[in-house]
Amino acid sequence: MAKFISYLQTKSFRNNLIAAITTVVVLLLVAFFSLRYYTKHGQGLNVPAVKGLNFNQAVTKLEDLGLRYEVDSVYIMDMPPGTVIDQDPEANTFVKDNRTIYLTINTAQAPNVKFPDIQFKSFIEAQSVIGSFGLKVGDTVYKADVSRDVVLEVSFGGQAIKPGDIIPKGSKIDMLLGDGRGNEDVEIPTLIGFTRDEAAFSLRGSNLKLGVVTYEGNITDTANAVIVSQSPVLSDTLTKVKLGTPVNITLSNNKPSN
Repeated sequence: MAKFISYLQTKSFRNNLIAAITTVVVLLLVAFFSLRYYTKHGQGLNVPAVKGLNFNQAVTKLEDLGLRYEVDSVYIMDMPPGTVIDQDPEANTFVKDNRTIYLTINTAQAPNVKFPDIQFKSFIEAQSVIGSFGLKVGDTVYKADVSRDVVLEVSFGGQAIKPGDIIPKGSKIDMLLGDGRGNEDVEIPTLIGFTRDEAAFSLRGSNLKLGVVTYEGNITDTANAVIVSQSPVLSDTLTKVKLGTPVNITLSNNKPSN
């Protein structure tokens, strides 16, 4: 132990210790400055704002700054095709040169979806279901039915559709809903002497429908032909019918006799 203590006090030990410490310091400095050079410490740039730009404009802006990019796409109906709708990293984020910027653009082609089953669901429920499929509610029309705000029929582009039909995402779906008044009765209007247009207007006001239209005799002027008979007809035994009941009419150019 005494020899070891004596060695610690020698010039040789002090020289070796100084050499070891110097070597460690030099290695640390070399490693530090090498790492700074490798990572270009303090060198970089702020990511430009490209969200909302056309794809070509965004690419030009990124390439001018030496940034790379990768592209993904989604479909949003209400945005112009080719528009950048998202970017990662966000604008003004500090990044190294040659960093990859991830862009999400709006594609021009709407993907297709299978139409869900919404018939006989409530309007609120149906609205939620089609929204989850990326579809929208179009026109809503009511008809006489005991069910209130229940989907009776659905259509797309004027054509009836059924569950499983393939339609473009973002499409507007028209719905025929029940008005909840299907059990109500209305008085039968008297249409004798009316033209077809006058009868249709009167029936709409009574929440009835124009049914089968037939013609009697030689029709020379359909616009001025008048109704000579109807079914059902107001009588002593029948004065009211259900809402939505169709009324059949017969038209003639000969005015009905009194």
